Amino acid sequence: MKLLSNELRPKSLSEVIGQKHLVGENKVISNMIKNKKLFSMILYGRPGIGKTSIAQAIVSELDIHHRFLNATINNKSDFDIAIKEAAMYGELILVVDEIHRMNKDKQDILLPHIESGLIILIGLTTSNPYFKINPAIRSRCQIFELHDLNDEDIEDGILKGAKALPDCQIDGDAIKYITYHAGGDLRNALNTLEVAYYSSSDKRIDIDLLKTISSKANFSFDNDEDNHYDILSALQKSIRGSDVDASLYYLGKLIKGGDLDSIYRRLSVIAYEDIGLANPGIGPKIMAAISASELVGLPEARIPLGTIVTEMALSPKSNSAHIALNAVLEDLEKGNTGQVPNHIKTHSIDYLYPHNYPNSYVKQQYLPDKIKNKKYYHPANNKYENNINKIHQEFTK
Repeated sequence: MKLLSNELRPKSLSEVIGQKHLVGENKVISNMIKNKKLFSMILYGRPGIGKTSIAQAIVSELDIHHRFLNATINNKSDFDIAIKEAAMYGELILVVDEIHRMNKDKQDILLPHIESGLIILIGLTTSNPYFKINPAIRSRCQIFELHDLNDEDIEDGILKGAKALPDCQIDGDAIKYITYHAGGDLRNALNTLEVAYYSSSDKRIDIDLLKTISSKANFSFDNDEDNHYDILSALQKSIRGSDVDASLYYLGKLIKGGDLDSIYRRLSVIAYEDIGLANPGIGPKIMAAISASELVGLPEARIPLGTIVTEMALSPKSNSAHIALNAVLEDLEKGNTGQVPNHIKTHSIDYLYPHNYPNSYVKQQYLPDKIKNKKYYHPANNKYENNINKIHQEFTK
């Protein structure tokens, strides 16, 4: 028996839920179909938002010989057969799921046929193709990003699914419950609907029934995929932007995923990239929170992590030291440098030892002659840097 999510696959682009920027009236993919001219493409986006549905609608509307393969499951001989079929029929639409996992052998046999137009490739992936897909494949394809489905899209899909189930009765609260717990994944919503329908004694679906099936929200989270890095990025940007609530929200999503190592690494970076000299004590505090988290493990690790992330979001921010070093590295990259001054080279007899002078300071040149007047560090306006720079200026007069 086919799953409901498969039975509802669209036969035309007009039946696709969401993605109107691609399949809406007079949009790029719709116009290709209208003009009966298709180009190789890669569709990428989160799971359950319509990649396979769009591919299915394309092959249905164009009525061109096609084959669906999976880069992980299907072997090289399956791809060889597809090429032979393409030669037999004159052209073939080859839909390849998880294309980011396609190995070099499969790529090598496909490339010349994609180039000649014998094979029209439709690659499907949850990964960002600019990072995860071989440039040789990528350069021969148009790349289209699918947008996340909103609640209205998911609810529309649930209603269509309910109509396809004989005598199914579902109320508005149950629809909203499924929508919320689907986390933007329409396939997940339809699977929940179908399980609920066949779990009901009278084909009625309500919240009480749904709670026995699914009580946890479906977070789109995969340690190997882009969404994981998007959440890490959102955590850092929220802390940088001093938004405590958003910082805790993204921390919560990462904790739900169970990847404490990524949290530790990112918080350590934020301490020095975004908070820096505005609150130099934050680095050791983060290490203490990490040690506590490792000691107690999940679920209690959320307590020290939530505390330190709250403090980080509330902390004053400075990237002055980080920016200063970047400027140094940029000069070195450009060759804007010079030789170490003779008086601070090893064994120099002309070196002035600062500790022999008041305040352990004596004026002498340290930068190479070519850049001796260069200023890399520009203090940010915060209490700590204002204080240390005031002291520095006083004893270096």
